[in-house]
Amino acid sequence: MSLIKSINDFLGAWKYESDSTLKVFGNLSDESLNQKITADGRSLGFIAWHITQSIGEMMSKTGLEFPGYVDRAPVPASVNEIKSSYEKYSSAMTEQIEKNWSDEMLQDDLNMYGQIWKRADVLSSLIAHQTHHRGQMTVLMRQAGLKVPGVYGPSKEEWAIYGMPTEE
Repeated sequence: MSLIKSINDFLGAWKYESDSTLKVFGNLSDESLNQKITADGRSLGFIAWHITQSIGEMMSKTGLEFPGYVDRAPVPASVNEIKSSYEKYSSAMTEQIEKNWSDEMLQDDLNMYGQIWKRADVLSSLIAHQTHHRGQMTVLMRQAGLKVPGVYGPSKEEWAIYGMPTEE
């Protein structure tokens, strides 16, 4: 069951979540994009790009359009390119939803990956998917020696700034 009951519910949640994703992306470096846990694992850049591409991939199935989106486009070598694409797709999505969707439409059935989902469930899944992968990114960021920004509360580095203990 979706927590999204209105367009405003989604837009408010998406604003916080997309700002949080951009905050995480903002702590990446071009060099860190190659960071992996294992040799055959996904890289930090791959996951950041996957989050970005998922907006166009997933939401195009709802009828939204994303100019310049190319399915399975290769991972850029630049954090700025990933961030710019993320901002572009996120903005295109929210503008189209605000302009063309209504609260009543959130109960529409859509074919998503061979299953029938409510439009509201697509929006909830997009947020959960992004949150899941953003969490994976923070592990890779720590391995790469990058600072991790707080999202749902202060990070270890932010606790230290506040003078709070950072050890368990």
